Parts: sequence; C-alpha cells; structure tokens
Amino acid sequence: MKLYYKIKTICLLVILLSTSGCIDKLDEPELNNNFTGNTDYTKTDNMILSLIGVYDTFYDTGWEVPLLIGVRGDDVNAAGDQAVYQDTDVYKYDANNWMYNSAWKAFYGDIAKANAAIEEINKYQDYADSDGVKLGEQYKAELKVMRAVDHYYLSEMWGNVFIVDSSNIAEEARVQELPTKEEVMQFISDQMDEAIPNLPKVRPNQRVDLPGAITAYTAYAVKALANQEIGNYQAVADATGEIIRSNLFKLYPDYYELFKTPGKLSDENLLELQFSDYGQGSGDRESHLYAPYGPANWTPSVTGASGGWGFYEPSLKYVLFMLDRGETDRLETSVLFTNEGIAQIQQHPGNETLPSFVANTTRDGDVINDNVRAMFSSGKHYLPSNQLIPGRTEYGSNKNYIMIRYAEVLLMYAEALTRGASGMGMTADDAVNMVRERVNMAALSNVTTEQVLDEKFAELALEWGKRYYDLIRVDDYDDLNYEGRTFSGDKELLPYPQEQVDELPLLSN
Repeated sequence: MKLYYKIKTICLLVILLSTSGCIDKLDEPELNNNFTGNTDYTKTDNMILSLIGVYDTFYDTGWEVPLLIGVRGDDVNAAGDQAVYQDTDVYKYDANNWMYNSAWKAFYGDIAKANAAIEEINKYQDYADSDGVKLGEQYKAELKVMRAVDHYYLSEMWGNVFIVDSSNIAEEARVQELPTKEEVMQFISDQMDEAIPNLPKVRPNQRVDLPGAITAYTAYAVKALANQEIGNYQAVADATGEIIRSNLFKLYPDYYELFKTPGKLSDENLLELQFSDYGQGSGDRESHLYAPYGPANWTPSVTGASGGWGFYEPSLKYVLFMLDRGETDRLETSVLFTNEGIAQIQQHPGNETLPSFVANTTRDGDVINDNVRAMFSSGKHYLPSNQLIPGRTEYGSNKNYIMIRYAEVLLMYAEALTRGASGMGMTADDAVNMVRERVNMAALSNVTTEQVLDEKFAELALEWGKRYYDLIRVDDYDDLNYEGRTFSGDKELLPYPQEQVDELPLLSN
C-alpha cells in the first residue's frame, strides 16, 4: 500500500468514526496540540495518525514555493506574468513580495505541525508497550527529517533563521539572536544523527508499512546536504558513503522516464513527494499544481489535456551548455522546445544544425507551440499527455515530485573527495562516471571539483534550486551574471518578509 493510499484509507476511517474531515483531524492541532481533540492515548495504534497527517502537510506544497526556491539559478528563467517572481529572478528583491511571505509561513507551519506531532507521539508512548515505544521513536525520527528539510530550505533562502524544535513557536521567537546559517545546518546534521538509529535501513520504496516514506538513508542524504553547505566535506563523504555502501540504491536506467510515471518510487529516489489519481479517471486525487511549469501553448497527443502557465523556463545558457557538452538524454529530458527557441539556439555559432531530438514535438507526440511567455519549458516537470489516466486532464496529474535522488548523492560524494575528503572504496571518478554512463556520456578520469560542479549542473538543473545554491556556496558569481543580470554577494539571500519583520523585530536587526 503506497503512502498516499495509506493517507486516503486513514482519512476515510476518521470520517467514518466522526463528523469531521481528514484535514481537520490530522492537520490542525487543537489549542492543546492534540491532532484529534480529546485523544485516548491508550489507543497506541492511532499513533500513526500524527505521522500521516504531517506527511500529508509536507507533500501539500504550494506551487510558488519550489518555483521561488529554484528561480535564481542560471538554469532557470522566470516567465509568465508574475512581476514579483520575475524581479526575484534578476535579483531585485522586495520584502513585501507575497511569495517570500508565503514560503516562510509554509515552512514554519510545517515545522510547527511536525513538532506538535512529536509531542503527541510522546503522549502515546507513555501507554505503549516496548514495541510501541520503538515504533514511536521511528515515527518521531521521520518527523525530524521532514522538519530538517524545512529548516534547510529556510536557511538556504534567508541564511540566519529561527530553529524551532517545539510546537510553541511564540516561545522560540523570543530568542535574542538568530541562529546563523552555520548553526542551522549543524542543527540539521545533529538531528539526523539522532534520527538515523531509529529509522529503517531500507530504500523508501522498500517500506512495507508506508511505501515511499523516509528511511535512514533519506536522513543520511539530508545530513550530507547540510554539511555540504558549511564545508564539512568529510562529513559529506561519510554520510553519502553510507548510502553508497548499502548497495541498495541504483540509478534508474531511463533518465527520460525517471521523472514520469515509470520512475515513481524508483530505486534511485531517496525523498519523493507522492501524488496519485488512485487509478481513477475522476473523483478523489492527491495532486501538486504542475501548471506553472507547463507550456502556455501546446497541442497534446491526448485531446483535452490541459497546458500550463509558462512560469519556469530553462535558460538559453543552460541549453547551449548542454549542447556544447554533447548531451542527449539529459537535454531532451530537461527541456521542451518551441520553434522560436530552436531558432534562437541556431543563431549561436556551431548550433546551426541541431540533433534530431531538439524539436518542438516530444517523443510522446506532444507539440510545444510558440507562445509569448517562454521559448522553453521544463521537461523535468512534464508528464506526457499519454501518461495521464484517461479522464484526467490537469497538467502533470498523478506525477510525483522527486526531491533527493541517488545521482545527487553520488555527485556530493565525488565533490567531497575532490576537496580532500576520504572515501569508502568508490573513487570520485567512479561516482561521476556512474552518473555519466546512465546518459551515454563518455567516462572521465582524474575529475576535478570544477568538473563535478559542471556534472551537477547537467544532471540536477531545474531541480529545487540545486544549481543556484551550489554557485553561491562556492562564491561563483560570474555564472549568475548572465543574459543581462548583475549579481553580487549581497544578493545571495532574500530579505525577510516584511510581514514577519513587523511581527518579529529581531529579523530587522
């Protein structure tokens, strides 16, 4: 039973037992932090309700949040009609930008719910037998990982932010000095050390109770991400090395299909937001709004399939970078081309004649038409219309959203080794070449840090701002000065949302 089916089943059970809906019961803590009101904590089998409710909230990400996280890199351009979003893309920041406040509130709201759930599970554990106590520790560890991911993105976007590890946010906000980014990342790393011993050592897709849910290796990956940000490359190598030597993970063989229905819950994915149409052409569905990523004008192979808003455009710089490298699989997967975009590419010397896959018709028969918003659309957020369940028309309906995958683990490991860390058997060349072999790229030898960063650009572009945060981590401002943009060190972080500054004066210091 996949996790989203588990959520649906539990929600139905709650509805049958009461007059309240699932969201009311699982996602909205009462004043006493109970998810279920007058809870009978002796019914320890219900402990899972607190966990499931937070998974549901964690998956329910507003469309603006990942777009805001990713838009400042040289892999992505903001398109569409959202002026505040387009300004952010060119490093013009406004503290009154509604997207900033929405993301801040979303992350801290998720953190509060995770903390409330941990406190609920503590109450259940008071009545549980030894097996129940152990299960409660696992659930709390999963919640700590979700909470860590929220803190990670908050700090990536704003640097110094509140660390909140209780449900009493008002109390946490009374601190006299904001934790630094380094302190936030160390907190995340320490939290993962607490969580890992209590989590199952399996792939997420091997979880029998909640397939696709968090495991010890998800926590290792989050630990590696945090330590990468503070330059502790030995800790990065150690954490990623644990994932590699588990021999549980492997790259999905078809890069193109990895981001589509066949790649759901693949052996490559360590953290994945799950969505489903439940195999039905109508009725209930768990979904993410993918329309912002989709082409604003297309002719789908399945008549009636909806297009998108054209907000998230792969940059021409990225396309030319990939063509110069001789990329095929990754470029075809990552970019949907219009004829206008193809004409722009051909104006650049050496690109007058293009590979056959550079076309405005995808291999699945969807035609990407010229439009006023964007020359290109994101292929990594594209679900071919012929993969929609018959009856569903929403763009990307039924598509999962991958957050962390094994390819990134391999490249983090390789970078750490090029920076002097000791590995666990696999060399930096081995790790990079595993990623390259999957997409039919020639092997490299004696890889350098610069080559690894280029490989990350090719492999991870358009995914959760990974390119942007790599560039500012290594102070590579030159790459961010592209297509008329001017970047400087004072532009690394977003300003705190004005609404939050008004409520929390410490943010104005």
